[in-house]
Amino acid sequence: MHDLKLFVAPGTCARVPTIALEEIGVPFETELVRLAAKQQKTPEFLAKNPKGKVPTILIDGKPLTENVAILTWLHRTYPDAKLLPETTDELERVKQIADVAFFSATVHPIVTRIAMPMYFLDGEGAYDRIRPKGAEAMGPVMSMVNERLENGPWWYGENWSVVDGYLFWAWWRITGVGYSADQFPNIRDHAARSLERPSVARAMQREADNIEVLKSEGLYLAPK
Repeated sequence: MHDLKLFVAPGTCARVPTIALEEIGVPFETELVRLAAKQQKTPEFLAKNPKGKVPTILIDGKPLTENVAILTWLHRTYPDAKLLPETTDELERVKQIADVAFFSATVHPIVTRIAMPMYFLDGEGAYDRIRPKGAEAMGPVMSMVNERLENGPWWYGENWSVVDGYLFWAWWRITGVGYSADQFPNIRDHAARSLERPSVARAMQREADNIEVLKSEGLYLAPK
């Protein structure tokens, strides 16, 4: 049994390994990182993750960063949870990592342009200039994802995987700031199905609890 602590912040992609850990069903602890207070830039946190970001997971006290690595480790360490489809084909294994990397390296940066345009341009112009460009870039990507979901309810057809957890987070993040769901009905339905999974519901409750903590401390920044 590993001692697992996941550093999280509401709304961030730390939701994805949270869902994975809930899916696995092993005991784990989450620790709230107060981004509005720049807690991710403190010496204490930077000693765990010099990149100053969440998610970061401590595995028996040793840090691991980056969702691709975290999710791969969780899948390999807890294979019975079937976070990714079972296969004996090494090429298929690598393709599965490529699917996780697609959401981490391709989808996620576009999500940031839509959800957090102020990271790219100071002032109100960020919302008028960066967000529309992000939405434009996201269109072809979501069209491809929507088409793939014609093959079944989940990314890999009939079987849920952690890739679905990543898609759920990305879709929730962009639609939460006004990105239209109407043109991608398969993804919209995928998000609704995801919310019905107990692991997702528990992860969302953890986030809701952390949001209440941030509100009580005056540190919650609502999406806009």
